[in-house]
Amino acid sequence: MTAELTITRERGECQTFCGLAGIVWLHRKMQDAFFLVVGSRTCAHLMQSAAGVMIFAEPRFATAVLQDRDLAGLADCNEELDRVVSELLARRPDIGTLFLVASCPSEVIKLDLDRAAERLSASRGGAVRIVAYSGSGLDTRFTQGEDTCLTALVPQMPALPSSERSLLIVGTLADVVEDQFTRLFNEMGISTVDFLPPRRVADLPPVGTGTLVIAAQPFVGETLAALRQRGATVIPAPFPFGVEGTTLWLTAAATAWGVTAERVAAVIAAPAARATQALARYRELLAGKRITFLPDSQLEIPLARFLARECGMELVELGVPYLDRRMLDAELALLPPSVRIIEGQDLETQLTRLRQDRPDMTVCGLGLANPLEAEGLTTKWSIELVFSPVQGFNQAADLAELFARPLQRRQRLVV
Repeated sequence: MTAELTITRERGECQTFCGLAGIVWLHRKMQDAFFLVVGSRTCAHLMQSAAGVMIFAEPRFATAVLQDRDLAGLADCNEELDRVVSELLARRPDIGTLFLVASCPSEVIKLDLDRAAERLSASRGGAVRIVAYSGSGLDTRFTQGEDTCLTALVPQMPALPSSERSLLIVGTLADVVEDQFTRLFNEMGISTVDFLPPRRVADLPPVGTGTLVIAAQPFVGETLAALRQRGATVIPAPFPFGVEGTTLWLTAAATAWGVTAERVAAVIAAPAARATQALARYRELLAGKRITFLPDSQLEIPLARFLARECGMELVELGVPYLDRRMLDAELALLPPSVRIIEGQDLETQLTRLRQDRPDMTVCGLGLANPLEAEGLTTKWSIELVFSPVQGFNQAADLAELFARPLQRRQRLVV
């Protein structure tokens, strides 16, 4: 079916967060890590705004603000970075891994953070793991920040002995979702299940030729490529959104491990049935409704597949920031051929089409939601779909409810 899909590539003004935003969920996931952004005051304001929900807790991220002298190359940024890192580690001795996050390419910030991380790690004798990666808006979009972070961790992962096997799930998941997946795989007979990122960076899982890798998020393509270089085998599969996606995802991993189809079916039968029943109430509301996705989170394609096939929604336009075929071919095969797919964004052109289409719901970034609501269009914040636990059987109805709420709100406002 993918050959029948029409994919249009647009280039122009785009509106989305940069890769620094990934710190918001990564620092909550990896409890022994700290993220130090090397950037401007604008970067500091972004982090404060994007992570404002954590204002009552001491966050594990900060910004080393670059001054004009730094950007002009008039100051030794390495000396200043050393001072900031020393003060930070003295104040927070609980830090096990320190991420140095570049807000711009090294040519702009006048600082090679990769070399700085190596130097700082060596100076502390391995007491603290210091890793650098880029969250630059010139290089990464929104969720790509997680991909660059995890890619930087792959060289740090220990080697899996050649005689052992493991299943590695890649992409940040809520702890409750991890526990559910672990339990299902254990019931299938897969006892060694690891996650990247782990809950503690100190517990990085091993990787080697006996590692089977499956992605839980569609934006970790470079991480999977790095794991392949370490000898791992990547399992292609749709993503675990909804009953169908979760079933196909679990089945692909179990089949690659050697679990029989009968055992897989027996393990997933009850949770799949409960999820199907729970979804029914939301399908009544969502079926027949027209939906457009503006490019933002990279979750657009698997979410559209779920909404079309399991909730009966009509896909009008499906915008994605970039189309990584390595990650999304299995999902593209499940989309209806009539859907209009746009890779990239020319914002004004896309908004013109949106106003002509007038879908029942538009999934978009925070910056566009309020203006579109003012025009009478019902919107859904794409960022909420990144933060919420929506993968797996137990969360299928919760995922559908996230799309039902804007429609219910609109109905109440009309009445």
